[in-house]
Amino acid sequence: MSAMTESQRSGFEGILPKQSAAIYRELTAGKVILRSLWNVHTAELEDNPLYNLVFNHLSHFTELYAHLGYELAFSDAGGFFYLREVLDDDSDEHDENALKIQVALLLIGRYFARTGRDLMYLGRADAGLKDEDLNAMAADDEYNDILRTARFDKGWGEAMDFLVRRHFVFRSGPERFFLSSAGMNFLIRLVSAFSEDS
Repeated sequence: MSAMTESQRSGFEGILPKQSAAIYRELTAGKVILRSLWNVHTAELEDNPLYNLVFNHLSHFTELYAHLGYELAFSDAGGFFYLREVLDDDSDEHDENALKIQVALLLIGRYFARTGRDLMYLGRADAGLKDEDLNAMAADDEYNDILRTARFDKGWGEAMDFLVRRHFVFRSGPERFFLSSAGMNFLIRLVSAFSEDS
């Protein structure tokens, strides 16, 4: 029986440093690692190679992030990985990001529901939010006040860019957006929590 190499013992076999670094940058920037990403060129969802890498080497990445003070969490309903900080030293920035995501998604959900549309259409590339939806929300003083309170000082353009960068929303055209599986999962959880509190 041959001795195991150091890389075999530590679980690094089959993982390139470049890939591991890309996953780290995504997760520590407050993004989620989605099962599928939107390809603007083909206008369809495609498998995310970073998701597949994390999924196929789950024990390695779980242990790696535990050593860095994080919990690698998975949302089965939304099909995405994300980080939860175990050590709460920098929690202010993470709390602010979470609040900004919640506020933007709740306002989008509220607007969509008020226009009589099913929230599930927010997660469809052929539906979602259109230019006229964004213009209507931008014309609403209450929505703008709430966005400013969440530190979206430049309005809906800034809020949508924030959500796109963190993979909660996909851009499907110049002024068209739809929620990713993470965005939909997050919105449904927020709506459920709000309904239970009411």
